[in-house]
Amino acid sequence: MKRRVAISILGTTLDAGKWDNRWSRWRPTVALCQQPGLFIDRLELIHDNHAHALSQRIIGDIGTVSPATEVRSNVINFRDPWDFSEVYTNLRDFARGYSFDPDTEDYLVNITTGTHVAQICWFLLTEARIIPGRLLQLSPPRDREAEQDVVGTHRVIDLDLSRYDEIAKRFASEREDAASFLKSGISTRNAAFNRMIDEIEKVVIRSTAPVLLTGPTGAGKSQLARRIYELKKAQRKVSGPFIEVNCATLRGDQAMSALFGHVKGAFTGAASERAGLLKSADKGVLFLDEIGELGLDEQAMCLRAIEERRFLPVGADREVSADFQLLAGTNRDLGEDVRKGRFREDLYARLNLWTFQLPALCERKEDIEPNLDFELRRYLEREGENVTFNKEARERYLTFATGPQAVWSANFRDLSASVTRMATLAPHGRITTEVVDDEIKRLNTFWQRVTDDDGTDAIIEDVLGAEAAARLDRFDAVQLATVLQTCREHATASSAGRALFAISRLEKKSSNDADRLTKYLARFDLRFEDVKPR
Repeated sequence: MKRRVAISILGTTLDAGKWDNRWSRWRPTVALCQQPGLFIDRLELIHDNHAHALSQRIIGDIGTVSPATEVRSNVINFRDPWDFSEVYTNLRDFARGYSFDPDTEDYLVNITTGTHVAQICWFLLTEARIIPGRLLQLSPPRDREAEQDVVGTHRVIDLDLSRYDEIAKRFASEREDAASFLKSGISTRNAAFNRMIDEIEKVVIRSTAPVLLTGPTGAGKSQLARRIYELKKAQRKVSGPFIEVNCATLRGDQAMSALFGHVKGAFTGAASERAGLLKSADKGVLFLDEIGELGLDEQAMCLRAIEERRFLPVGADREVSADFQLLAGTNRDLGEDVRKGRFREDLYARLNLWTFQLPALCERKEDIEPNLDFELRRYLEREGENVTFNKEARERYLTFATGPQAVWSANFRDLSASVTRMATLAPHGRITTEVVDDEIKRLNTFWQRVTDDDGTDAIIEDVLGAEAAARLDRFDAVQLATVLQTCREHATASSAGRALFAISRLEKKSSNDADRLTKYLARFDLRFEDVKPR
């Protein structure tokens, strides 16, 4: 059997007593070693040097009532036993310096004696498993007049909630409520998505580290970020506001000012001081959506602000501080952007501690039906009109929505817009098969157009980035996409040039196809090495 070891602070008030009548009083430290069915093999008795005489008396009395119990004296001096920081630090240092051996010894931490601050510290140290034991609570005898009973009772408290079914059920229910809150109350059926939400719930409650939400446009990153903030606020993890920034809208010099603020006169047009979005998020949550669109200079300042909670507004000579919790979102592959030099490796490493990939809607089609009901509830809240499907119309829409022909290129934005259109056009608040058929035609037409354009846009965004791609005329974009695709199909610029200029080169006596291609790419600040097959 394991040896039982108790750790206890000497009670300078309850344990006191010099005369023989002390044996008629309940003294918790002595009673600890008298409990029926709870023999203590060793007692680690903690006291300060001012209580040396009392500790020796208590050790002697324990030797009288339980001579087989070994008592070790541990001197810890508290300047202020009500100072939480001091008491916790001293008890933590004691615990870390103690040679625990859980394989051969069973540890009980007595929370009966000591100040309330010490009792709280014992709980925290045991709950965190810095002390690998259980808590022990002693109680005096109910009948204080019964002098023959000075032992009282005891209760052992195991912080492993699995041992307490009702408490464990309550905590499980609270976790389920939090996960449901993050999903906006939608009963999702996708197992992978539900596992991800459960993990996010644990992370955002227990950690203040940055969280990176990745996934395609319309997958729900912004909505989830706001729900994370609301959960943190409900749990009193933050007290400040939720500040959302779409980094794709920040351009040039104004990006620094918008993020970090500026002082009056910092640049032309700076007529007054501006706090900046990071400062506005103080004590709250900052959501940097599309963080991959930030410039490298802004990335560097963001990294420092995240790590040190300090940054320099534009034109200022004095730093300001802001203590915020960071969420970031992107539809880009930041790892690939790091390799291409478009995103700072150190910032990516800081963001990549907790990364969650939100699946596209087409990857979780079993969740379309509950989200359909959710969108109808949103329409009711927004428009004040309760719209429903008739049975045949609902089945027809779900068959289409979950079938292979449904692309959902914009993910939940497509679904939300689709439900809004049908609800608006529904006669007398009832969505019919005619309304559904019209909507299916509308979606198919839209998705066909997107699919036709997607190859052009995707390859340009991959090479130039979304910001630069958005500035191109359609004429230039189509031409450039053809050139880029051809470059990726050839190992050298000469080979790609011969393919691109196969007709015009026949009319030239001397043609340098690689040079022509190089000059064309230079118009977009590109080299063949930037786009050739990897």
